[in-house]
Amino acid sequence: MKHTFDIVLLTEDRFYNPPVLTNYINNILLDDQILKTAFEKQGLRVTRKSWSDSSFDWSTVRFAIFRTIWDYFVRFDEFKIWLDTTSQKTQFINSLPLVKWNMDKHYFIDLNNKGIHTVATQFIEIGNNVNLKALFEQQNEELCVIKPAVSGATRHTYKLNKNSVAELEPIINKLIQTEAFLIQPFQKEIIEKGEVAMMVIGGKFTHAVLKKSKPGDFRVQDDFGGTLHDYNPTAEEIHFAEAAVKACFELPLYGRVDFIRDNTSALAIMELEIIEPELWFRRFPAAADKLAIEISRLA
Repeated sequence: MKHTFDIVLLTEDRFYNPPVLTNYINNILLDDQILKTAFEKQGLRVTRKSWSDSSFDWSTVRFAIFRTIWDYFVRFDEFKIWLDTTSQKTQFINSLPLVKWNMDKHYFIDLNNKGIHTVATQFIEIGNNVNLKALFEQQNEELCVIKPAVSGATRHTYKLNKNSVAELEPIINKLIQTEAFLIQPFQKEIIEKGEVAMMVIGGKFTHAVLKKSKPGDFRVQDDFGGTLHDYNPTAEEIHFAEAAVKACFELPLYGRVDFIRDNTSALAIMELEIIEPELWFRRFPAAADKLAIEISRLA
């Protein structure tokens, strides 16, 4: 079959022809434009679509690359159906099995089994009746974080301490009826230093940033006032990030490794992003060229 396009950059409705431009949206559009240009330099025909655009014929593109689909975790049932149907029409990058595996934080278990240290995590499975007070006390921590196993942008993410347990218990017990949760000790380095994000393309480190929360907050995302800073990782950190990506059951073409030094001072994964990570091409355009070269080898 002859395809109209070689590759489609996947976004979501909010970021496809947005009626109002903000700094946040301009950054998204800039990163996509940098990546589009990089693909075009490799002779690839590129378009950009919202993943939920029902009018688009996905069989007209050879590859679909996940970029800013940052509403999938609030449209999860719809997204899962779309994944299965669209994967029959085009090839996903990263692959469908990797996407399904990485959507759910239970992948922490697989990483730990392969020797990749993650932040200490206890899962609470769907349908369990939660004694949140007892669960919190088992952690033997002054402060914990509790959040869904499938989530993003701090959806249903709560700080848990002895004063908030009673208030949060009915909220969590209601939510746990439809989705799994996890509880983690709050990591002091998030406040003291921030969270490192390292981009890995084709199995090799390309660039890194440091994400810091605003004073009085623990959320490093810019949606919540977090700030971004240049970061020069150590050789140990580069090895850790590359090893984390290579521990996946197949090598992702691109990914982001978010990590800190945990409360025991060990390097620890906070998140391994291989679905739709922000990659900050605007800070390091050469990484877009590297990704385009990796994908052009498949075309």
